[in-house]
Amino acid sequence: GALRRCHLRISLLALRPTSHLGHMPDPITRLNEALEGRYRIERELGEGGMATVYLARDEKHNRNVALKVLKPELAAVVGAERFLAEIETTANLQHPHILPLFDSGAAGSFLFYVMPYIEGETLRDKIDREKQLPVDEALGIATAVANALHVAHDAGVVHRDIKPGNILLSRGEPLVADFGIALAVGAAGGSRLTETGLSVGTPFYMSPEQATGDQTVGAASDTYALACVLYEMLVGEPPYLGNTAQAVLGKIIQGAPVSATAARKSIPLNVDAAIRKALEKIPADRFRDAQEFARALADPSFRHGETAHAAGVAPTPAARAGLVGGWAVAAILGGLLLWQSMAPQPDRPVRRFAMPFEAGQEMTFLGLNGFALSPDGSTLVYRHTIDGNQILMARRWDELASTPIRESEGAFRISISPDGQEIVFQAPSGVIRALALAGGPVRDLGEGGWPVWGYDGYVYFTSGLDAFRVPSSGGAAEALLSLGEGETAHRFTDLLPSGDRALHDVVADNEGEVRILDLGSGEERTLASGGWGKFAPPGYLLYLTDGTLMGAPLDAGAMELTGTPVPLISDVLAFFVAEDGSLFYSTGAGGGGTMARPVWVDRAGEITPIDPGWTFDRTTNPNDIPALSPDGTRLALREFTEDGFDIWIKQLPAGVRTRLTLAEDEDRMAVWHPGGRDILFISRRDGDRQVWSKRADGVGEARLFVDFDMPVANAAWTPDGTKLLLRTAGTGGVEGGRDIYMFDPESGDPPQPLLAEGFDEGAPAVSPDGRWLAYTSNESNRWEVYVRPFPDVEGGRWQVSTNGGRTPKWSHDGDELFFLDNNDQFVTVPVETDGGFRAGTPQVLFTVPPYIETVDLSFPYDVALDDDHFVVLSFDIGNDDDRPGPRAVLVENFGTELQARIPR
Repeated sequence: GALRRCHLRISLLALRPTSHLGHMPDPITRLNEALEGRYRIERELGEGGMATVYLARDEKHNRNVALKVLKPELAAVVGAERFLAEIETTANLQHPHILPLFDSGAAGSFLFYVMPYIEGETLRDKIDREKQLPVDEALGIATAVANALHVAHDAGVVHRDIKPGNILLSRGEPLVADFGIALAVGAAGGSRLTETGLSVGTPFYMSPEQATGDQTVGAASDTYALACVLYEMLVGEPPYLGNTAQAVLGKIIQGAPVSATAARKSIPLNVDAAIRKALEKIPADRFRDAQEFARALADPSFRHGETAHAAGVAPTPAARAGLVGGWAVAAILGGLLLWQSMAPQPDRPVRRFAMPFEAGQEMTFLGLNGFALSPDGSTLVYRHTIDGNQILMARRWDELASTPIRESEGAFRISISPDGQEIVFQAPSGVIRALALAGGPVRDLGEGGWPVWGYDGYVYFTSGLDAFRVPSSGGAAEALLSLGEGETAHRFTDLLPSGDRALHDVVADNEGEVRILDLGSGEERTLASGGWGKFAPPGYLLYLTDGTLMGAPLDAGAMELTGTPVPLISDVLAFFVAEDGSLFYSTGAGGGGTMARPVWVDRAGEITPIDPGWTFDRTTNPNDIPALSPDGTRLALREFTEDGFDIWIKQLPAGVRTRLTLAEDEDRMAVWHPGGRDILFISRRDGDRQVWSKRADGVGEARLFVDFDMPVANAAWTPDGTKLLLRTAGTGGVEGGRDIYMFDPESGDPPQPLLAEGFDEGAPAVSPDGRWLAYTSNESNRWEVYVRPFPDVEGGRWQVSTNGGRTPKWSHDGDELFFLDNNDQFVTVPVETDGGFRAGTPQVLFTVPPYIETVDLSFPYDVALDDDHFVVLSFDIGNDDDRPGPRAVLVENFGTELQARIPR
């Protein structure tokens, strides 16, 4: 009969000696006596093959921790001195998906190690409950773990016991626990483990070399185990089963290859191929590293070993393209037009294509501002940069090349008309414009943002606190609604084909909400937490939350969801869905879940990592600006850990990184005092966003530095450290709301307005000599860089930028201003300040790559002391040969997948 899985826990097998000494104190009592003054054991949480886990209180730091005590028989074999020496090699691992090691030691006869206590569950619990996970969720977990493994392997640390029970799930994010513990046990125990019959690892997830007792187990063994875990997440059981440990290990060593797709047809062929390659018997036949495994999981064209033909499955268009070259690609893309001209049929297969673009026609921005899919699914309009100038391109799937759209320079926030013949977009000036895809006369429709072309002949948009619609042919705008109390931002995202409903994102009480709006009555209802809501036929809501594409059944007439939202695709930057069921989305470098790192960029645009081992999840750092210390030896930056968003300080060039702040609320936007002793940051610790201060060496507690009656977005010191400039966090728009105030710490008086005119101002920066203020303003209907005398700002005003400008910063000698223009080009302007202010001609230094994020008012960078290097955040992990890069994906007939995964 079929073999059923038995939960084996035979990592370590040994007999405990029987005690003849009468009743001994229970383990918790003995532990508390041994750990007195350090940790207080509260209760046992569970027991594994190597250790018993307790919930304990760290008495020094007043926090809950997970304290793990090595099994007595294992501690006797390993020995305290060697175990503690080996575990030191794992203590310095830093990664968002690695549970850190807080402490380790010996207490009496106990060997213990301490890790954070995580509220949540293990992946083992989740699999036991759900049996099979959604494909995209499983791939997201596996990819995150692979990235963590890659960082550890680079540091020379092999886990050796990757299994569902060692993967914790906290707020939906995986954390690998016990990292390197198995290695420390194995290294410390050495041959003594072998002699006593003990082995390190769990049978279902052991690699062949680990199963045979090979003591040279390396990184490839961890990748093998991760592939086993992924297979189990997808199929519901490990790849090799048996009634005994010996039977399992025998199949691992000699068993035939497995196929996840054969067991579950919805698993993509590339995922099946990646798992099979990772499960090869010989380590040299597997992936070079865990990161290569992750890339294969994300690459729809990846194949290995037996092809789809051998499995009895027809080859995909992508596979045929790989076999026969460019002619096949042309045929496939030509066929897409025919497929997309038809309504989605439930019995037609879902097909995914990684979109190729002709050389020199690539998409240069894959975020929410960057592209739009026509309602019939036949055409993509996207942003592209030619010779430093940003324009729009139109790509029809029946053509290999894209076509530039005339008169679209600088356009963003794009929407396509229902007939697919025209587009509407936001110009750099803040004006909404419409024109034909073929080019021609441009129609100005009004001032505002986030335009969406409706089915009723109107274009819907927002301006400041209000929402409007205007006839697409031009005319007077009609006000629809205004934001309510506690609501700070909004945008239209989609108009439903019925013509009487709109999807509308609103930020309320600092949380994003997807709402549905009745255009006739003005009634609106909240559907979900998240943003970028889109209607998908035949009746679904798609939206983004934390980089995950979610889907839920929608009753548009009743204005409500009729089922629970389901995660569909992870690591998504932006998406569009067409009436025919086509889905186009962007992911990869720069997407949620993609690893980021701080880098140096020189004047020629050459990028050098500050510290190759310093990486973090880029979703935790959007809009935050890295801050170099006044002497250039330290870098302050917000990072995310399981404890929340905090300011960390890195010793340059490759020194230690330490946490400066630790609070439940988000801390961000670090600013060094010119003396280098203190750091200011923005936090909501007392409710609204205000300025806090803490010593840079971490001594003492953070204190409220500015208590303002308005929320603060960022701050900047004057060079002498006597005044602080604040930019308020208004909603923006043509009516203003973002203003610059000045605060005198010595007097303690409330901040006073410095620039608070009838439009937005931001990014204040005072020159090194303290005489000039550079800032941005939208007074000309687009962001430009201006300079005024300081502190007497009424003494003159000079516009420095000529093609838009954001985030001005002075060189340290005051002879240059740096900023980012509207084409995402990093620019310098020579200036003279003797006898007045004079600005020279802007000179482009380099175009910012798409994997370095730019946002509304800011470009996250800082200037090094030599004025020739700039620190920025790069979401491009790897070198030119192996980096994953941004990715654009077309999913044909996505409605079929929605109906299968989300019953209505």
